[in-house]
Amino acid sequence: MTLPVHPDTPRVAVACGCALGEEVVWDARDGSLLWVDIENPAVWRHWPATNETVRLPLDEKLSFALLTRDPDRVVAGFKSGVAALRLSDGSRTPLVRPDDDPEGNRLNSGQIGPDGRLYFGSMDDGEEAETGRFHRWDGARLETFGSAAAVTNGPVVSPDGRRLYTIDTANGIVRVHDLDDDRIGEARTLLRFEEGWGKPDGLTLDAEGHLWICHYGAGRITRFTPDGQAAYVVPMPTPLVTKCAFGGDGLSTLYITTCLRGRDPTLDPMAGHLYQVETNFRGVLPDLLELPQT
Repeated sequence: MTLPVHPDTPRVAVACGCALGEEVVWDARDGSLLWVDIENPAVWRHWPATNETVRLPLDEKLSFALLTRDPDRVVAGFKSGVAALRLSDGSRTPLVRPDDDPEGNRLNSGQIGPDGRLYFGSMDDGEEAETGRFHRWDGARLETFGSAAAVTNGPVVSPDGRRLYTIDTANGIVRVHDLDDDRIGEARTLLRFEEGWGKPDGLTLDAEGHLWICHYGAGRITRFTPDGQAAYVVPMPTPLVTKCAFGGDGLSTLYITTCLRGRDPTLDPMAGHLYQVETNFRGVLPDLLELPQT
């Protein structure tokens, strides 16, 4: 089956050259984008309306920086655990850490669900041992769910709060869990990446509940239906595609992070940058975390 292909190749929005760019998110409150560089630790912020960009360097690997109700503080996934990070000065307050995570693990992708909880994964920093798990934190209690994996991605909750998607990147498997009140259902395989597709990396959902999954190593993003059927392709000008999210005034601009790690910048000068492309689809606003009183 020939899939429809987006007519425009995404263009560079910010030439940031991230070693491992990840977890882009749109903050509609001030019209900014946030994303992280895991390997050259920093939080990046960009305001498309003014073309202003700032970088907050940090002293520890971090894998996500998600919005809270305080515009100056994000909830960040550091190697040492989840913390509240102040964007104005880089100060942070530890919040929670998976107690049974091995020393060689770090945190990876995360999302604030419509239920106000933090969903996130842990993984082997060497990307080999299946020591990663998925976690949900409500500000008081941390629970672990799903199968172990060397590299976790997601978890992402559907806009209606009824489905939860997780990715086992190394094995190329996307799974889905039913959500019913507080109960996370058993994982079911939604789809497996085919030969030549690369590895499934970060994902986002649009307003119709379709999944947009980045193909790490294959230079594309595919829109999948909720039942796992490929429906639309966005080609990328660099192969290591890591995460995408909708933003802009109409939530129709797709922003994409990429990876420079392991690439020769003279042969692949497009690697590691933040990209953008206009679409005919619409995303949903990210949910905000209510930080616990400290």
